[in-house]
Amino acid sequence: MLNVGQKVSELRRMTVGELRREYAEVFGEQTRSYHKEFLVRRIAWRVQANAEGGLPDRARKRALEIADDADLRARAPGSAQSPTPATHAGTGRAVIGRVEVHADDRLPMPGALLTRDYRGRTIRVRVLPKGFDYEGTVYRSLSAVAQAVTGAHWNGYLFFGIQTSKTTATEKP
Repeated sequence: MLNVGQKVSELRRMTVGELRREYAEVFGEQTRSYHKEFLVRRIAWRVQANAEGGLPDRARKRALEIADDADLRARAPGSAQSPTPATHAGTGRAVIGRVEVHADDRLPMPGALLTRDYRGRTIRVRVLPKGFDYEGTVYRSLSAVAQAVTGAHWNGYLFFGIQTSKTTATEKP
């Protein structure tokens, strides 16, 4: 019986070149990866599966059924400059643009409306892809909006009650 823990220790002492050769031997194909930790984990997984047995046939069949039903991609769709747009699976609708992702994950998606009552009036701010719209003026940050509203410097997230993951994790009721 193979000692998997001992094999993992051996793998961790190998160089990337040695790991790539071991990967080819264990999986029967070359790898494109040069990431040492990835190679160690993948080889260790295969060695353990070979030593202790893989998934039961029933689980393997069910996984194949699920994968067959899912619309999975091996690669992301082509660039926006591609001559024909990608189509959304099963609907025939064309994907013609890209989704912009905010650098700050605390904010809602563009188009969302942030509201706050302040001194008897309701402040409404629309989130834009690059900035915030308040009463027809576009501001670069929520802090700039809060300053325009109050006349004083405020942390925009605090002013609009947007909690950070750190704050939520450390606060106790």
